[in-house]
This record gives sequence, C-alpha cells and structure tokens, in this order.
Amino acid sequence: MPLRVIAGKAKGRRLKLVPGGSTRPIMDRVKESLFNIIGPAIIGTNFLDLFSGTGSVGIEALSRGAEHALLVDMNRNAIKTIRENLRITGLEGQAVVRQANAFVLLKKAPARVYDYIYVAPPQYVDLWWKTLEALHANPAWIPEGTQVIVQIDPKEMRDITEAFPLLQEVDRRKYGRTLLLFTESVAQPKDNAQDTNGSTTA
Repeated sequence: MPLRVIAGKAKGRRLKLVPGGSTRPIMDRVKESLFNIIGPAIIGTNFLDLFSGTGSVGIEALSRGAEHALLVDMNRNAIKTIRENLRITGLEGQAVVRQANAFVLLKKAPARVYDYIYVAPPQYVDLWWKTLEALHANPAWIPEGTQVIVQIDPKEMRDITEAFPLLQEVDRRKYGRTLLLFTESVAQPKDNAQDTNGSTTA
C-alpha cells in the first residue's frame, strides 16, 4: 500500500519510499491514530522528526498545521527522499532537512523550542533508549511541556520511570507490531537547567 499524506492541506499526496531496507515506514493506520491523539494541538507548533526516513511523520505534522519541522536522518537516500516528498507536498518552505547523526545533534543547543519530538529509529535494540538518554543529558531540548513520542516494536519496550525523571509517560498505544509511547517533559530542577546559548545546527 502506498505511503500518503492522510489529512490537511497536502491530503492524498503520495510519498516516495526510501530505496533499500534501512527504514521502517510508519503504517497509515498508526500515523492516523498518532495524529488523532495529538489532535488540533499540532497547529502552530514546531516538530522535530528524528530518524525521519521518508519524512512521512514530519510532513503529516506540517500538513495538519504545524508551523515548522526539522527532519533529521543520517542516510543519504533518506535525505534525498525527504526533500522529494517535501517538494511533492509543497511543504518545503516550512521544513529544514538535515543529514546528521541524531546523537551528535542532541549534544548541541537547539535553535528553537520543539513542541513535539518524534523518535522512530531503525529497529536496532535500545536505539530509542539511547535517544532518550541524549535528550535527558541535554534538557534544553525538552523544556517543560515538550511531548516526546517514541515508535518502537513492543518487544523493545522498557520502563522509563526511573531512568528518565524529566519525562513522564502519558499514554501508550499498541498497533500490531508497533507501539507508540507518549511522554511529556516535566518541570526541571534549576540545577539541571542548561544554558541554551552557543552554536546551533538545528
């Protein structure tokens, strides 16, 4: 079944897939459920799509009313596909596409506050966990209220409560072999806050 934009101003546009098997595109029913859960809160927000693959999730966010999206992937073919899909949907003016290692990026200061951070790494054990560790180590990326949403195989799920006190689980939804874990950043102790000044890449 072809990948497509489900709703919003680019509704119905078909998206290209990344050549090869390095990505795991989100199924339409999972993506539709994801954005039904987020609802109109997506309007006017900044959206960070890490391990972006085809760019499908970030593009859906823009189509549904997000103001800006940063789409990040290391794979050259994925970056090419993301750019093409943004062109197809006419949303390239609202997006920044960056070929980068997500863990290197997250060590730097963010250029803006992201309301939503979507984490959908290739299915390598604990890669999502390492991403949460990176966010937790640099809490400038997750000020209070930031929603961090993780897409994983249910077999990869671990309890985040003790490991990540800055992130509180607010919802969990399972769709076959896909699990969506919804977390929200809570208030940070003053001595944990980091200076967000300095060079940025995002």
